[in-house]
Amino acid sequence: MSANPGDTAWMTMAAALVMLMTPALGFFYGGLVRRKNIAYTIVQCFAIFAVVTLVWTFWGYSLAFGISPNAYIGNLNKALLNNVGVQTMLPTSFNLPGITELNYYVFQLMFAAITPALIVGAFAERIKFRSLLIFIVLWSTIVYSPIARWVWDPNGWIKQLGAIDFAGGTVVHVSAGLSALAAAIVVGPRFKRENIEGKPSNVPFVILGAALLWFGWFGFNAGSAGSASPLAVSAFVVTNLAAAAATVSYMIVDVLIKGKPTATGIAIGAVCGLVAITPASGFVTPTAAIIIGLIAGVLSNLVSTWRVRTHLDDTLDVFACHGVSGIWGSIATGLFATTAVNVAGKNGLFYGNPGQLLIQTEAVVVVIAFAFTVSFVLLKIINRFSKLRVTPEEEEQGLDLSIHGEEAYSPSDTPS
Repeated sequence: MSANPGDTAWMTMAAALVMLMTPALGFFYGGLVRRKNIAYTIVQCFAIFAVVTLVWTFWGYSLAFGISPNAYIGNLNKALLNNVGVQTMLPTSFNLPGITELNYYVFQLMFAAITPALIVGAFAERIKFRSLLIFIVLWSTIVYSPIARWVWDPNGWIKQLGAIDFAGGTVVHVSAGLSALAAAIVVGPRFKRENIEGKPSNVPFVILGAALLWFGWFGFNAGSAGSASPLAVSAFVVTNLAAAAATVSYMIVDVLIKGKPTATGIAIGAVCGLVAITPASGFVTPTAAIIIGLIAGVLSNLVSTWRVRTHLDDTLDVFACHGVSGIWGSIATGLFATTAVNVAGKNGLFYGNPGQLLIQTEAVVVVIAFAFTVSFVLLKIINRFSKLRVTPEEEEQGLDLSIHGEEAYSPSDTPS
């Protein structure tokens, strides 16, 4: 058996699209922070991509997808891509006959890279670079790889339970959103937070980042079909519809609450819709996608509005966007999934299978508990030997200068 050229071309391109999402996230986050932290915020995402590339290659991919009957963690028989040759095909249990395992590895790498990058928005403007990188290595190993195995590997226990997650609602967004919540609690709020909450420094960066995320997400979701197929096209279409619907609903809630359709709100709404449709994208109809997106925009905006009134300083609302929308999308998959879209999927509650909703909910609850608890403990341990927070003086100066000795804008080029 050999790889299909069309499937190989599409999956390679899809991987490239997903790669673009990590620097796009950097611009999205960079625009939301204060000017003195823009460069540091963007380079965090860049550095995370490089570090996780090595982690995933050395041991992460093997822990997630190594050949083993273990339902919870793989072995190291694929560490450093051992036994993953240029022509090696995936085991038949993956049901992806058109691509090589190397193709699958690089596609999954892009997911492994962007997921921990999502978390940095929770403690933006106050985390030490060294401590961040230590956390990323450990989190990718101890949290991400096991969850990826549970949900996506044919032997994974959540997969065996019957839960479905087409492109990462639980693996990516619920895990990152709940880890971000734990991180915001452990790291604590920014100094003088009440004076700086919700004041982005570069709105065009936010919009640019969101637009590139939307673009890359077509690879994220449609690529998860694993082939150049009608299912990939369906996932592409519903991804776009959900993003559009959430953009509109988030904007409407902004008008009702704030009196204006904020530019950042419109961009954030699109991301919320993209998050929500991710687990469902290979299983639902266009109508269901619109409903999922509309509800995601409302829920995430309301949670973000509530969060601002609390002591929780999840700086860039990672939990409200990725956690809440990811939870909703994963559960909504149990409502709207239909085998009329994907014969390899399941029917949800609205198609005569109420049990699927219970299975989806169980999977979400487990990932919530695991990601939050392990992240909380990891951060507490790391803080004992490598302090998480910069000093008050470094925070006041800005992390561009205090961490990198560089500025996003030279004084003569500073935007008015």
